[in-house]
Parts: sequence; C-alpha cells; structure tokens
Amino acid sequence: MADSLPSPPPPACSPLALDVPLAARVRRAIASVPHAPAPPTGWPVVLAFHGGQTHPEFMRRFCGLDALAAAGQAIVVYPAGTGSREDILTWNGGNCCGQAMIDAADDVGFARALLDALAARLPVDGRRIHATGMSNGAMMAYRLAAEMADRIASIAPVAGPMALAAIAPARPVPVLHFHGTLDQFTPLEGGVGRRSVTRVSHRPVVEGILDWVHANGCPPEPRRDPIPCSDEGITVERFTWGPGRDGAEVLYYRLDGGGHTWPGRPPDSFFLGPCALSLDANRLIWDFFQRHPLPAR
Repeated sequence: MADSLPSPPPPACSPLALDVPLAARVRRAIASVPHAPAPPTGWPVVLAFHGGQTHPEFMRRFCGLDALAAAGQAIVVYPAGTGSREDILTWNGGNCCGQAMIDAADDVGFARALLDALAARLPVDGRRIHATGMSNGAMMAYRLAAEMADRIASIAPVAGPMALAAIAPARPVPVLHFHGTLDQFTPLEGGVGRRSVTRVSHRPVVEGILDWVHANGCPPEPRRDPIPCSDEGITVERFTWGPGRDGAEVLYYRLDGGGHTWPGRPPDSFFLGPCALSLDANRLIWDFFQRHPLPAR
C-alpha cells in the first residue's frame, strides 16, 4: 500500500472575526492573529484597508500581508467598508469613494472603535499601530494619518492618492507611498482615470505627498535613488524626504511603467496593468513600519 501524502503544515496564524458596534450599525473586520507568543509590549498592528468595491477577504488574498502574522511579526487587521452588498464596499477617504462618501460614513470613528475592540481581546502595542491600503483603502490610510495621528504611527498607501484637500495632523506621521505611472484608475497626474468606476477627479499623487513633506517638516528637496527592478518595461525610482520633525520621513516609490497594482503580488486582473513583481512591497512596508513607532511619551 502506498504511503499517504504528508499533511500540510498548520497555518501559523488564525483569523479572528471582530464585530464593532458603531452608532446604529455593527461594523466588522477580520484579524489575522499569530500563533506565536505575544511580545512583552504586545503585538504591533497593521490595518490593511481593501480597495473600493471589494472586501476584507479579497484584500487578504490580494496583498499577502498575512505573511506578517504567520511569521509572528504583527496582527494584521482587514476592516470592512460599507455598502449595499457585503462584497462591494468602499471607504469615506475624503472626496472618494462611492456610497461611503455619499453617506459620510464615520470610518475614522470605526477605526478608533476597532482598535479599542482589538485591544480588549488581544495584547496590542499602542506605539506600533500602522495603516496601509490599496486604492480607496490607501486614501483611508491617508485620512487616518491626518485625523488619528495620536494612534497611527506611520502609513504605507499603495496606488491611491490622498483624497483630502488639506491636512493638519497632530504630529508628524511618516509616509511610504507606491504608485505606477500607468495607473488608469487613480492617475499619477490626477484627474479621472480612464478605467475609473467612480469617475472621481483625484488630486495629483505627488501634490498630496508634498503636503506630508511640509506637515512633517522635511526638507523640500528629495534624495533620488534608482531601485533594482527586473520586470520588463518597469523601472523604479525612490524619492526620500527627511528626516523631518521627530525623525519623520516621506518615501515615494515611483514605478515607471507600473499599473494599479501591489508591487510584489500578481494582480488579480489584466485590467489593473503591469506589476513590479520583483519589488517586494510587503518587505519594504514592514521595514518602514518597524523604523517608525509612535514617539515615546
């Protein structure tokens, strides 16, 4: 009789569903929790906001950030936006997007309540709470940095511009941004993307980045560095502003030839455009978050 195949190794993290009462409704999120023992100061937390018209489980598959939880590095939380269907959700990131913007959804209040609910269930390091997101989720990460700087240590938006007209954060917030020059959903130069679903006219990406350069007290001229990239038709340049106040910095990875994609992760659709698969955004994001906890009080 042939030997049976070995069982696959058990996952090194587990999903935890979170229901968060807020006003007259219950909001939800999924947290990927490491199986490893928590650090003495509690777990770092990465909030990962899904793109517009998607949902948390899609974001888990799309970005691959569960690897941080599986490696015992952080709890990764995938919040759910709002909408008329559970699989078509958006965020009120400012001037975008969809029903969440129309309804003036209190997504900042949801983020605060979600972090409180998570800390009531698990040991959390309050100095190491970070946010990232894709597209409309990137806009939400920017909004949290602007309005929750007391709790959000640093952010890493991907393929989504800032959707706020102006910012006045309570403290400098380090920012790491990724954007492709061929993005047809949220164009680098701003305006309405050729493939836009919402038809929102976006701010130019660099204009929003420069708002953070100013808010963080960084020198106005960046250092420019070419970054190795083996993907055909794509070149990468990193712009670095800083250090500014409290050691804050602003980093921008310009992916010349890149689309509306998450670097290092295969896109789920041809329509998103080319992806820099050789650039591991998740490693860069985690390294950035590790460098930038909230300042000690």
